[in-house]
Amino acid sequence: MRVVAAAVIMAFLAGPAIAQEKAVPKYGEEDKDKTPAQKRAEKDAEAAYNRSLGNISAPKPVDPWGNVRSDNAPKPETKAPAKRTKTGTTSN
Repeated sequence: MRVVAAAVIMAFLAGPAIAQEKAVPKYGEEDKDKTPAQKRAEKDAEAAYNRSLGNISAPKPVDPWGNVRSDNAPKPETKAPAKRTKTGTTSN
């Protein structure tokens, strides 16, 4: 019974692997020629793609800190430092 169960499990696991193998071209195998319908469909898809690229507008400049920074913020005034005068004398 265990042998039969193991064989069934192996068959279930091998099925998808065998199904995938058919679509993968082997090394050195040349591509098959496309039918006129496939060529036409590919050309139509390429034309639709190029048309869709024309619908995209140019991106606007982005300021990621724009909502943090305000336009009317007061600018810091640059004051000249007050001159310090010496008081008293130091004799060393």
